Amino acid sequence: MGLPQLVIFDCDGVLVDTESLGNRRLASWLTEAGFPIEYEACRRRFVGRSMASVQAEVEAAGVSLGADFVERWNLALPDLFAAGVDEIPHVREFVETLREAAIPYCVASSARVSKMHITLGVTGMLPLFEHAMFSSTMVARGKPFPDLFLHAADRMGFAPADCIVIEDSVAGTEAGRAAGMPVYSYCADPMADREGLAAAGGILFDDFSLLSAIIGLDQLPAFAASARGR
Repeated sequence: MGLPQLVIFDCDGVLVDTESLGNRRLASWLTEAGFPIEYEACRRRFVGRSMASVQAEVEAAGVSLGADFVERWNLALPDLFAAGVDEIPHVREFVETLREAAIPYCVASSARVSKMHITLGVTGMLPLFEHAMFSSTMVARGKPFPDLFLHAADRMGFAPADCIVIEDSVAGTEAGRAAGMPVYSYCADPMADREGLAAAGGILFDDFSLLSAIIGLDQLPAFAASARGR
């Protein structure tokens, strides 16, 4: 394909560095509930997944998390992220490049919109994304199914073939590919499953400062003018 007409971002691990904090707490909560799991295993198993799908999988193994598990999780998020959340290096500059090139973009995450408001708000990136935020709570099936990305593309007014997805999880990469979209899989995190991402069909990259060139934005006059001014 040529230049994308729509760029769809995942949130956690792509825009904001929340995976370590979130999965440490999730591992603790699951272990306390009777589903013992270490942090590293928790990240590998549940990264990119909604809390509803995590609960369904754990309870299928015979461990009850309680009917209010997802609600308790979401109510605890402001405290979890109160100390601060870092944005992923160079992602803000990449978003600004899209804006300069007048290429539409949105965020489509397994997380609730309320969580995205917290994490993007802490980093100061919320104004860049609050125009178009989509959550797995809006569709019947979350990642690795394609529903969320297809919903985002439809709401933004673009055909799936004209979109690209930026992900960091195997489940999200599988979802993007199932939606018929090229997926650029960010793998700078030391715990990234590079083999899994590649097997899922992702185009691996580990530096957002290089992504504009990878997808061809460096050929645009606006990009060249912006680069000269930096």
